[in-house]
Amino acid sequence: MRLTQQKGLFTLLPLVALAGCTVGPKYVRPAASTPASFRGLAPAIDQAVGHQDSLGDQKWVEVFRDPALQALIREALANNDDLKIAAQHILEQQDVLGITHSQQFPLVSGGGSYSVVGLPSSFVKSLAGDTPTSNKAWAGGLSLSAAWNLDFWGLYRRQTEAARAQLLASEWGQRMVVSTVIENVATSYFQLRTLHAELAITRQTVAAREQSLQLIKTLNQGGSGTLADVRQAEELLHTAQAEIPNLERQIAQQENAISVLLGRNPGPIPLDAQPTQWPRPETIPAGIPSQLLERRPDIQQAEAALIAANANIGVARAQLFPQLSLSGSGGTYSNQLKSLMNGENMYFLASGNLAQTIFDGGRLRSNVRLSEAQKQEQVVVYQCTIRQALQSVSDALVGVQKYREYSAEQEIVTTAAEDATRLAKMRYNGGSTNYLEVLVNDTNYYSAQMNLAVAREQEAVSFVQLYSALGGGWK
Repeated sequence: MRLTQQKGLFTLLPLVALAGCTVGPKYVRPAASTPASFRGLAPAIDQAVGHQDSLGDQKWVEVFRDPALQALIREALANNDDLKIAAQHILEQQDVLGITHSQQFPLVSGGGSYSVVGLPSSFVKSLAGDTPTSNKAWAGGLSLSAAWNLDFWGLYRRQTEAARAQLLASEWGQRMVVSTVIENVATSYFQLRTLHAELAITRQTVAAREQSLQLIKTLNQGGSGTLADVRQAEELLHTAQAEIPNLERQIAQQENAISVLLGRNPGPIPLDAQPTQWPRPETIPAGIPSQLLERRPDIQQAEAALIAANANIGVARAQLFPQLSLSGSGGTYSNQLKSLMNGENMYFLASGNLAQTIFDGGRLRSNVRLSEAQKQEQVVVYQCTIRQALQSVSDALVGVQKYREYSAEQEIVTTAAEDATRLAKMRYNGGSTNYLEVLVNDTNYYSAQMNLAVAREQEAVSFVQLYSALGGGWK
């Protein structure tokens, strides 16, 4: 009867543990103040109030339609080192979650033993006399033990909740890395295209100035020009030629940077001869600012860290209460194999332990206050991440619009500079002006071409930044 009562008690205790409370606050998302629309919206941007569509919801293959860029992005997503590290972080956090979750369950172990003792034959005969007796004796047994720390206050459940949130934060962190890799590859690609365009402009300029120099030398030899005109033409030529090695250096360094993004060793990045497909959509749907809370990986990562900090408060508070543990062991022991499983040779031991900290110098309560302070810190981090996201979207919106306007004006400047150079050369060839006018106009035209190439790059890069700021790229 006593054994039956003990079995009933140990059957009831797990049910009591499962029904135990979980101390600590439940997670509630902090209030986040988001505006009704983004600052920086312009006619080129979709301003429809309440518009649900957003550029950030589109897949990167739909946004970047340049085949060469798409090939680079695919290679980066497959081989980028940062992405591999982020994937390993997820695997590590999955194992941490498994280790933490296992604490909620009993620890069961089993074993067996076998021993043989051999005694001197003379010693055995002295004890047994003439009775036939073996000088060897053996004994063996089987054992099974279990230990269980009951999670009555939710200590291990809160630890599991925190570990699960950290796993979620790692997953969102990987998505943030994906978005960042795509942004960096696209930005570097457009910068590389610009450098190649600048190199082509410079080489064309060098070729044109070489022709001009030969013409001026011919005129000087014929008495129609001056040595000053020759020196000014040489100045123009060598100024352009000096830019070629500088641009070649920048191209090589940019190719090295892209190679590392692709998971390669530094090396060349071949580009096809097709004209660059600069992203320039007529309208850009920005969406609703509140959608960033669900779309941006960094905001989701910050919230997951906040959830973990909130669960850690429960972990700290649970340590203030008594800790209940159960343990038991049993088995069989015999010196005869046939009676090893005989009920008379079986034994068991069961015990329960209740422990409560009486004095710790305030360590546990300080730990509670620490966890609460860490949560408040994460609240500030979460809200700050949201504000920074709103700022990045606004900055990118302004950049797209203003760089588009700047690029349009720069095209007009370049056309005017080209015509001014043509007219100056005609006036010089006709003897109506000196070569200084040609020098000034030719220099202005070269600068205008280079500025136009940079302006187109800046417009494209601002679009890439807007797409990333809206939470695009990781889907």
